[in-house]
Amino acid sequence: MLSKEIQLEVNKGAMLPLMEEFYTIQGEGFHTGTAAYFIRIGGCDVGCHWCDVKESWNAELHPPTGIDLIVTNASKYSETVVVTGGEPLMWDMTLLTQKLKENNRKVHIETSGAYPLTGAWDWICLSPKKNKLPTQTVYDNAHELKVIIYNKHDFIFAEEQAEKVNSNAILFLQPEWSKKEEMTPLIVDYVMNNPKWRVSLQTHKYLNIP
Repeated sequence: MLSKEIQLEVNKGAMLPLMEEFYTIQGEGFHTGTAAYFIRIGGCDVGCHWCDVKESWNAELHPPTGIDLIVTNASKYSETVVVTGGEPLMWDMTLLTQKLKENNRKVHIETSGAYPLTGAWDWICLSPKKNKLPTQTVYDNAHELKVIIYNKHDFIFAEEQAEKVNSNAILFLQPEWSKKEEMTPLIVDYVMNNPKWRVSLQTHKYLNIP
């Protein structure tokens, strides 16, 4: 159990359950191939069965860390900082993004969109999940929509999500890693027949980097 003082700091976003932080190459979506510092926040109740970071789900396993320390660490490495999870929008992102911007960082988020948008973002990657759909604030502000393709029905889901997201969002289809051999050819065909979409791959896994 957290003390009342720490819980208050967490509630207002001055401390966050930090799972890990690392400098690497962005592997997915629009910014693939670019250097970025990743901040992975613990806590997620969306529950994707194919999630590759299930250890992030329980926020209590990840100690509340002051955002000043998080920002100091991030600012040593990269102009671009990506906040991911878990589901980072479970927490108030206002103070974290404010302090990152005070340090002249470009601030990106990767989110399922299942919670209302907080924080000021230079780039919002929305990756919606069927079992907990995005909130309207994230649909309205997303810069890219990245739909994970695990089976053929996910193409239908992708089109449903494309109808809901704002018209400026860039659309990506990405094969779920364990199904990449089966799904990648289907995605290639789908994009060729529906060129509003682009192909995204988990290139960091091919490169064997975090």
